[in-house]
Amino acid sequence: MPVDRRRHADLAKERFKEENVYTNSSLEQRNTEESCLRLFEKAEAAHAELEDELPVLNRLKTVNFLRRGLKNLSEGYECLDASRPWLVYWIVHSLELLDQPISEQDKSALVSFLGHCQDPEGGFAGGPGQVPHLAPTYAAVNSLAIIGTEEAYKMVDREKMAAWMDRLRCDDGAFTMHVDGELDIRGVYCALSTARLVNIYSPELFHNTDQWLLRCQSYEGGFGGVPGMEAHGGYSFCGLAALLLMRKEKLCNLDTLLLWGVNRQMRLEGGFQGRTNKLVDGCYSFWQGGLFPLLHKMVTETGDRDSLPSQWLFDQTALQEYLLICCQDLRGGLIDKPGKSRDFYHTCYTLSGLAVAQHFSNTNNLTNESLSVLGDPKNLLVPTHPVYNICVPAAVEASQYFDNLPVPRVASSQYN
Repeated sequence: MPVDRRRHADLAKERFKEENVYTNSSLEQRNTEESCLRLFEKAEAAHAELEDELPVLNRLKTVNFLRRGLKNLSEGYECLDASRPWLVYWIVHSLELLDQPISEQDKSALVSFLGHCQDPEGGFAGGPGQVPHLAPTYAAVNSLAIIGTEEAYKMVDREKMAAWMDRLRCDDGAFTMHVDGELDIRGVYCALSTARLVNIYSPELFHNTDQWLLRCQSYEGGFGGVPGMEAHGGYSFCGLAALLLMRKEKLCNLDTLLLWGVNRQMRLEGGFQGRTNKLVDGCYSFWQGGLFPLLHKMVTETGDRDSLPSQWLFDQTALQEYLLICCQDLRGGLIDKPGKSRDFYHTCYTLSGLAVAQHFSNTNNLTNESLSVLGDPKNLLVPTHPVYNICVPAAVEASQYFDNLPVPRVASSQYN
């Protein structure tokens, strides 16, 4: 698919208009826009002068940044001691998006480490000896699926995980993140994604969960963390993906969700904001951008399918421009926005969003797609699964393995 670049002169006209009402938020917005405009102007001049395939994804340096992270982390990551499976996931998913293999030795070492994070009573903790928690459980299971060896698959204790999840389920269908822990929509998505991927899903385990999810959709159209909260990009992805995993997506208000989602893409920057009146952030390239393959699927199943364009319902080129021009660290890795530091979280989700922007599929067959790649053709990434956010081949192979295993029964079968 041809890619039409936006012009700097046109972008400059899209500056935020304060209308003589200046706030801290409006000043931060203007500063962010000016930073992006400077980078867009330089990129446009370089492209015109060199007549080269720009921009270019700094693949080699990013791969080196990621591979170093698998072996050693700086002291700055000490604050993420309770998120170690997340560090594994962010790194291995970034590597698979970049089509970079992991050695058999490293795969086995990662599986061994994640095994030490698995609690004897079920679920994975943020580190060895810590409390099992749904967030690192999602990260650990996704990591094991990406690694994709029989050793990795067999590491998951499905029986105990199902029983542990059953203890986290609330009567109204919500899930706490850990026993006696906090409760929000992330827990429901992490539980459903894990349950579907390793085939422990049952209607009994997720009794009433669809109704709780629907209560999280706000008047804005997006989903909040719990009923009554403000709509938010990450929560909206979790809410819609969770409903899709339950085959209940038609119950939510598609029109308001779509309207809210398309209005989160920034007109000048090209990236997405997480909430109304917030700044652009590279990570929302996936949390917001990842909504659109799910929304596209929903619209194709309505009477409006013939009105759909042969692309996602957001500006795929603008998002790629923001990520490749404004979000690359010169040392490798990707960032939130100009002026921010690189980290593995933003590297993972900016690359995930870039993959969404490059790959379009108008059918349920994720291998039947059209491509839209800005700049160097070598910028092309491996497509990511729109619900699990692991690459499509890993998701397919993991599903084929686990779907051949029986679904464990849980105590909540009383609801059957």
